[in-house]
Amino acid sequence: MSGTAFRFGAERGYPLPHAGPDSRFSQSLVNSVAAVLVGYGYPRLVAWEDWAALESALAAFLYNPQENDG
Repeated sequence: MSGTAFRFGAERGYPLPHAGPDSRFSQSLVNSVAAVLVGYGYPRLVAWEDWAALESALAAFLYNPQENDG
């Protein structure tokens, strides 16, 4: 990741606490991330299983899955 500065010891910003629905997490977000991947030369997502996997991966990165267990 050239050009990106990372601070060692910086407090993590992710995962976010997840207390319920988040209007920012939408199909539009998943579509935008898929478009960025294609823009970097990755294959287009054509199978619904790939779309579902991308959505799950984003959710796992963004939100703390441990907080949903109970």
